[in-house]
Amino acid sequence: MAHESQERYSELVLAKLRSELVLKDGVVFNNDYDGDPAAGAVKIPTRDDEVAASDYDRAAGLAPTTGNTAYTTLPINRDKAVNEIIDGYDAASVPDALIAERLDSAGYSLGRAMDIDGASELLGAGTVTGAGTVDKDTVYSVLVDQRTRMSKDNIPAAGRYALCTPDVIAAVVRSPEFTQASSLGDEVKQSGAIGRIAGFNVIEFNDDTPNLAMICGHPRFATRVNAWQAPVRLQSLDGSGKYIGASAVQGRMVYAHKVLRQKGVRCVYAPGSVSIVAAPGSTSGATVLTLSDASGATAWKYTRNPAARAVFGESYTGTALTSGTTQISAAAGDVLEVAGLKDGKVISAGYLTLAASNLKA
Repeated sequence: MAHESQERYSELVLAKLRSELVLKDGVVFNNDYDGDPAAGAVKIPTRDDEVAASDYDRAAGLAPTTGNTAYTTLPINRDKAVNEIIDGYDAASVPDALIAERLDSAGYSLGRAMDIDGASELLGAGTVTGAGTVDKDTVYSVLVDQRTRMSKDNIPAAGRYALCTPDVIAAVVRSPEFTQASSLGDEVKQSGAIGRIAGFNVIEFNDDTPNLAMICGHPRFATRVNAWQAPVRLQSLDGSGKYIGASAVQGRMVYAHKVLRQKGVRCVYAPGSVSIVAAPGSTSGATVLTLSDASGATAWKYTRNPAARAVFGESYTGTALTSGTTQISAAAGDVLEVAGLKDGKVISAGYLTLAASNLKA
């Protein structure tokens, strides 16, 4: 019975998580991988081009070609848990309404954490590009530029998304080229999109990353992996020796995100962002960042794997960074956030997902 409850509670949390995610599976991320995430790593298929199609000779046949699908090992680098005490009830007596409320809250919290980390991976491993002022008169042109670039890079047209910040959404909905979701059918509405413009399903992305306007991409080129390390359960705490007449909602989820093709994700900043180049440092496990920032920033700080990203106009508590000099200890797969500061406030930001080649062996 306890096992059945764990499965039921876990499914309820997952349902809430899926509904809360802005960066949804099948819309922004795919779930193609082999292996068990709870074991610590999985294999994900990567392919930079398509299966070759050639003319067939009826007499001689067709020589076989070698596929270039490779499998990359993806370490599961995020581990989130909930462990909230319910005072006054043991596990068997918690009212259903209270259970539902706690499970609903757990799904929301996990979904929020997964969205933050997923967006950090998109920003850190996607193609960074700039645009001028984005308003109702220019937003269509900006999106058409992204569509053109993605078409030239052979990114499929069907399924493209544009995660737009609220200010950009305001410009999109005022554009005469915008079509509301209510006119496009259930599939678009179920994706979380508010409508479509320039071939993109437009999704509101409430993000304060400095100068970020939108992220355009296709789910084929970014993967999300997630699983329960410990399924959700109600745990009585009377036997702990510390809590009396209490229980807790407990659960632990592991997950990771990976951009598979840089050209498949385009991060558009208006008017620009911090451009980052990473090279091996002078000590083992270190990297050095060289920055390019036209924002007018006078100082820079960094954070490794930020739990929440830099916010324009606010203070920043990262570690001081000197371009080309500061030795940063990190690991492959870490996302580095660099914030440009002026008068102590954030005016620009950039992201980079580190590869092994960026680190001193």
